[in-house]
Order: sequence, then C-alpha cells, then structure tokens
Amino acid sequence: MASFPERVYVPNSRSGTVSVIDPATDRVIATLVVGGKPHHVTPSWDLRTLYVDNSGNGTLDQIDPRTGKLTRILHLPSPYNLYFTPDGTKAIVVAEYQRRMVFYDRRTWKLLRSVSIPWPGVDHMDFSADGRYLLVSCEYSGVVVKVSTTTMAVMGTIRVGGLPIDVKISPDGKVFYVANQGLGGVSVIDPDRMKQIAFIRTGSGAHGMAVSRDTRSLYVSNRLAGTISVIGFATRRVVATWHVGGSPDMLQVSPNGQELWMSNRFGTTVSVVSTTTGRGIHTIAVGFQPHGLAYFPQPGRFSLGHNGVYR
Repeated sequence: MASFPERVYVPNSRSGTVSVIDPATDRVIATLVVGGKPHHVTPSWDLRTLYVDNSGNGTLDQIDPRTGKLTRILHLPSPYNLYFTPDGTKAIVVAEYQRRMVFYDRRTWKLLRSVSIPWPGVDHMDFSADGRYLLVSCEYSGVVVKVSTTTMAVMGTIRVGGLPIDVKISPDGKVFYVANQGLGGVSVIDPDRMKQIAFIRTGSGAHGMAVSRDTRSLYVSNRLAGTISVIGFATRRVVATWHVGGSPDMLQVSPNGQELWMSNRFGTTVSVVSTTTGRGIHTIAVGFQPHGLAYFPQPGRFSLGHNGVYR
C-alpha cells in the first residue's frame, strides 16, 4: 500500500471517462477513457487493483493503482456495482438492469451462482459483522433484501417504501442504515427481525453515506437538497446539516479523516468539505455526471467493494 500514490478516481457516467485527481494538489492529473457508462470505481478485496464498474459496456475495467493506467478488461453482464464477501472468497456483481446479483469466485472469476432479485433497482449493499449475509437495496421498489453469502439465496425482505439507495452497517454491527432518496431520510433496520426500528429525516434526496474516521458519525448526502446531514450513531439523530450546494452523491472520507469528498451527480464537479465544519475546501472540475468516486488507498485490511468500504 505504501507504494500506491494517493489518488481520487472519479467515474464520469455521461462522459465515459475516469478523472484521476491528485489530492495533494486538488488537480486532475489524468483522464482515462473507458467509454460506456461507468458508475463506480471499486478497490479489489486484496487492495491491489481498482475496477471501473461499467454497465454501459458490460465490463470491469482494471486500473493499476501504482501507475494509474488501465490494464485488463473483464467482460461481465451489466456490472453496475461490485462487492466482495468479507472472507475474500466471492465477488458479487450487482447487475441492476438484469435484476440479479451474480456471485463469482474472487480469484478466478468463475461463475458460482446468479441470484434473481425480482424487485427492480437492485443497487447497494453492506454485510453483516460475521459476513454470513448482506442487505441490498432495491431502489425502484422500496424493498430491502437479505441475502445469504454462504447459500447465495434470498433470506428475507422488508418494504421500506420510497427509493432506498446506499446501505451501511452500524459500527457495533447491530443495525443497518439505509438512505432513502424518495422519503428524504434514513431507515434504521434490525436485520434479525427484518424490521424498521427508526427513521431519521435528513433532507430531500438522501442518497450516499460514509462513516467518519472515528466511527462516531454517519455522513449522508441529500442529493436534491444540496446538503450533507451528520447523524450521531450514539443518538441516531441529526447533529449537523451542512449546506454544500450542488447535487452531492457518493461520499468518501480522506485517510486522515479531515475531508469529505463528494461527486456532484447532476453536474461536472467534485466537492471537498471539512469534516469538522462542513465548509467548502475545494471544487474540482471533472467530467459529466460524476458518480461513485474512490479515494485510494485508505486504512483497512481489505475492501468490501462499492466505491471503497473497508474493514
């Protein structure tokens, strides 16, 4: 990891490119042309490579984080998002447009099982503390689905309504938080009972989430309101609302925990704000419709996927 330069990789869905930002200078130092419709840049489980999840081309385009250059291309069906089981044995491609999750052997990319998710909009997920199951959102159906990572089968569902998007397990591993763009807030779900035990109102278009470096706070992007809500895990209440403007989407915390990076989904910029005050630090021009940016490398033993979720 020490040999990897710090970079922020920004997939620009409408431009078909990935902007590479040097966070030391806050400048774009390279633009990688991948075509199609790239949605997320995902660190591999072993932290050795990066994947561009390109559902437009049906590819995972690999980036070597040492050089920042494109290398190998994997052709897989409709990879909107990509995750890895905590034990490192399986890769999970979220084929949103095909309403399925496809399990592969992480090392060989041999197909293990394709799991039909009959509710439209299968989207984002997170894993239980023991890695035995995951919760995945189905954006266009208002449903959250529980899936076993061992049997690779659906275990249960809960209808939360609205448009559920990003999913994060709490630091204590007891509940899951689900951002709901349609309802303007965050559902708190008990995964054992598959029951919503609380709803926290944040702002219009609640979309992406990130955990603070000290694990005390949850940052929530409200894409339509142009705000960031800060939820305290201890109280499950909003403790601050930052008016950042734009259309904040997916989030990443800098390795030192001092900066929050966000893509502006309906624009052409990435914004950086202070995690202490919420005040803007930088705005960086990228391509059209930036989405799941990855700040890499980060502290952690391994990656669970998405745009950089680590344990």
